[in-house]
Amino acid sequence: MEKGVTVNRTDAVTYIHPCYEINNFSYKFTTTPSAACVMLNCFLTLLSVATVCGNLLVILSVFYFKQLHTPTNFLILSLAVADLLVGIVVFPLSTAFTFSSCMYHENVYCKIRDSFGIYLCTCSILHLCCISVDRYCAICQPLTYKSKINRHVVVFMITVNWGASALIGIGMTTPKSEGGCQGACSLVVLLTTTIGTILSFYLPLVILLCVYLKIFLVAQRQARIIQTRMTCVATVSKMERKATKTLAIILGVFILCWSPGLLCVSFLPFTNNPVPVPVIEALICLALTNSTINPFIYAFFYSWFRSAFRIIMSGKIINGDFANTELN
Repeated sequence: MEKGVTVNRTDAVTYIHPCYEINNFSYKFTTTPSAACVMLNCFLTLLSVATVCGNLLVILSVFYFKQLHTPTNFLILSLAVADLLVGIVVFPLSTAFTFSSCMYHENVYCKIRDSFGIYLCTCSILHLCCISVDRYCAICQPLTYKSKINRHVVVFMITVNWGASALIGIGMTTPKSEGGCQGACSLVVLLTTTIGTILSFYLPLVILLCVYLKIFLVAQRQARIIQTRMTCVATVSKMERKATKTLAIILGVFILCWSPGLLCVSFLPFTNNPVPVPVIEALICLALTNSTINPFIYAFFYSWFRSAFRIIMSGKIINGDFANTELN
């Protein structure tokens, strides 16, 4: 989501990416990479591998084990597909065509990187919203949950997610004219970036905050009801702490990963202060790591997913049929 960031090229020239060098105003990959370059690429490669492996485990688990064939898990499956593509496509493209290099030569690969980055990351965020709505119906409206959230509704949610993300991705990467953007064109770009950021981050964030706040309040009320009917107060307190911790992790990681970069994108067009290029690249990387962490939050947290992961990683499914295994 780098399109809305205003960068001063003069300031950028003073910063040379550790993996690139400027030769006759041409920004090229260095022939003698430094230790910092090697470490940076190793770190990004590890993030990419962790993103792919974690989300691939989620996808295989939901596909293979029949116990996991539920509407909720299909939402998690679709989220894992989006995050998997972030690891396969966005991380490698961001490593090969950095923000710094694309400032000097915005070729077709840079546009592909931007399009896929915005598309897949927006898709990931919208899936988190759908999962929060699903959890709201399950906890706050348990008697009508199965009638409201069925497979048809989930398929509709997933279709809308991928379609809306594509529209936002295309809108925010609309190519500018070769001579640059002036006057009305600049206004259109600014409005497109602002509206796209609102739709892809701020609106989903408000939905997440409202839904999880409602879930938390309902969970507390239910815990108090249970407490009046049970003598084991310690068990109730443990339930409250667990619910609080889960909501804090979900919201905290999401906000931590996305808010710095998106706030930068939102407010910088209204200021004349340039942003150091290393800061921009760090914020982009931080946002992408949300796709790495998602499997740990939405899958590893559940015991049945952990059981599925152990079976898959042990290689048992190669030698036998464990599709009907009861996971606990």
